[in-house]
Amino acid sequence: MTPLRYLAAVALTIAATCSAFAADPVFPPGARVGMVPLVGLGKAKSFVGFETEDQGVKVLVTDLPAEAYGEVANAFKANPGGTGGVKPDSIETPAGLAYYTAENAKDGATSVRRYSMILPGPTFSGYVAVQVPENVSKIYTDDAVRQMFASAVIRNQVPVDEQLGLMPFKMTELSDFKNIRTLAPGAALILADGDEKTGFEVSPFMIIGIIGSTAASPDDRGRFAQQIATTIPGVRDGKITMSEPVRIDGQPGYETRIDAISGKDSTPVTIVQWLRFGGGSSLRIIGSSPRDDWAKAFTRFRAVRDGIQPR
Repeated sequence: MTPLRYLAAVALTIAATCSAFAADPVFPPGARVGMVPLVGLGKAKSFVGFETEDQGVKVLVTDLPAEAYGEVANAFKANPGGTGGVKPDSIETPAGLAYYTAENAKDGATSVRRYSMILPGPTFSGYVAVQVPENVSKIYTDDAVRQMFASAVIRNQVPVDEQLGLMPFKMTELSDFKNIRTLAPGAALILADGDEKTGFEVSPFMIIGIIGSTAASPDDRGRFAQQIATTIPGVRDGKITMSEPVRIDGQPGYETRIDAISGKDSTPVTIVQWLRFGGGSSLRIIGSSPRDDWAKAFTRFRAVRDGIQPR
């Protein structure tokens, strides 16, 4: 992906009713990027960000990889005039120097004004995408959106209770993991002793989430579990050492264990994957630990698994 595409890849639609600001920055639930939204923008119903009550105006807030900000900054410096008629600009924010673009576009048959901003975070790049339909562009002007961008702030951590409250299940046990972070708000969560800087693979970590598929029949659960296990990210030279049916909280499940190599330091790891089947989806729980720490880590993994309950 080219650097400037970071600023155009995730754009959504927004519109509103006036350009007055509230007093304090607002963080959408689960987000590490916040800002003072224009009046008329409230919490979005189907994505992380803000939108008007009629859902015509939307502001998307998300994270990008840490290196994205540096690539965009370098592209800005190398070509300050921009490309394709889109000229990047910079703006000072409480989070640091941000870069943004504004361009005219089409959303179907509707003419819109699109804005995209990237700003620096400690271990990630913050990203905001805004789109203003033409019929409200005299209210949501370039200056108004720039003011909103200028209010952007970063928080290093999202409160644990806030993150857990977004998940479609309850968690009563976190096994003393040091870092808890949403990977996809309302869909997936990581519990880790490491972080983005040190790398997750050198210490025990778990990924917990819902996948929108399940085994076609009870007889197909073993094949399904092993197939899904091959999609665990960052795993190399994986070898399944065990895969068998289990009961998890009284429901049918499957446990699969893998020995593999993981991470930039090629750490030998042992991984467990639990699937809890139900309806048209499955709860997927992955625990990964350096092989030397496996016995202790597995006890923690199982405690977290047994503390997950339906909402």
